[in-house]
Amino acid sequence: MDLPAVARHAERIRLLQRISTKEPSNPRGGYIQKPTWQLPGTTQQAVQSMANPPTTTLTVLALGLLALLCAANCGCQPNLCCSKFGFCGLGDPYCGDGCRSGPCYSGGGSGGGDVASIVTDAFFNGITSQAGAGCEGSNFYSRNAFLNAVGSYPGFAQGGSSDDSKREIAAFFAHATHETGHFCYISEINKGNVYCDPSFTQWPCAAGQKYYGRGPLQISWNYNYGPAGQSIGFDGLGNPDAVAQDPVIAFKAALWFWMNNVHNVMPQGFGATIRAINGALECNGNNPAQMNDRVALYQQFCQQLGVDPGSNLAC
Repeated sequence: MDLPAVARHAERIRLLQRISTKEPSNPRGGYIQKPTWQLPGTTQQAVQSMANPPTTTLTVLALGLLALLCAANCGCQPNLCCSKFGFCGLGDPYCGDGCRSGPCYSGGGSGGGDVASIVTDAFFNGITSQAGAGCEGSNFYSRNAFLNAVGSYPGFAQGGSSDDSKREIAAFFAHATHETGHFCYISEINKGNVYCDPSFTQWPCAAGQKYYGRGPLQISWNYNYGPAGQSIGFDGLGNPDAVAQDPVIAFKAALWFWMNNVHNVMPQGFGATIRAINGALECNGNNPAQMNDRVALYQQFCQQLGVDPGSNLAC
């Protein structure tokens, strides 16, 4: 290296030392911006890279790359949620807002409201706490099981306004509360009924099985258990008891029935949902006491959620 080159190199070093020193104080007060000198023959980008300690830069880059990799692919087990920050787990922090994959609480449907933010612990426990302490459902039904099941039905309480979402949630829980006695019962009290309709040859009844009511909406009959099991992933005809043994399957079976028979009539009013669930036995004056109990529960839950119940409540 010739002497002029050595001199230029030494000058660059001196300038770098001046740039990297602490900002000078301003005798008049305030902050003095760090000088933006540029060395002869050196780009400003090169100056900045030389002024930053290489170890710190590499650490920042490594952490950033790690965060990107985690966010891009959680690698969670199928039964765990991938949170918006790229971590695996269960509960609101993982399966709630921003959940990317797994049994997320909401499928992110357009419009409406987030189900988990509407069905809070206070709302759910306020219903179940009214069941007796000795109820079989007290250690079976849970908010987490419900929200886990909702993740498989992204259209539930979605597609309309926030008020529409609240009304559908209030309607679902009004029927479930009525059917189970505030989530006290898992299965129908009278387990002697077989509920097998042989005319539905596509869903043949299995020997020794009974298709009485089970779960939040007391799903019944072979023609419901068969397709529900096929959709959810359990043997509905050969093992209908699965609905009474797994709380997530119980809620999924209820939501399967709801989405296939009730969801689309919600705009017609709560009365239409009664007709869809038990119209032959309760509507048109057949059992006004049962119908009125459903309506009262729906109005109560609408009040709790701060939404007008709408019209056409009876059937």
